[in-house]
Amino acid sequence: MQKLMCSTAALLIVLCAAVRVANADDKQPKTKVYDFSGDTIEGDLIKPEGTTVDARDFAKHSSLIRIRTNFIPEIIKSAEDL
Repeated sequence: MQKLMCSTAALLIVLCAAVRVANADDKQPKTKVYDFSGDTIEGDLIKPEGTTVDARDFAKHSSLIRIRTNFIPEIIKSAEDL
């Protein structure tokens, strides 16, 4: 009886999967094509008038990261405490 129920359940799963695959083939994305071959754009290029203004240079600062030279003994000490 248990084998019959298991085989019935497996058959239902296979049928549901087959129906999903069949429905997935029907839903293909539509492709849109835009044709701009007949459009001609005419005009002039407009440029700003005046002088160019340069931005200030950024100031040079030293690094805010300080490299510690005594961290290796501290790591060894913390490992000994374990």
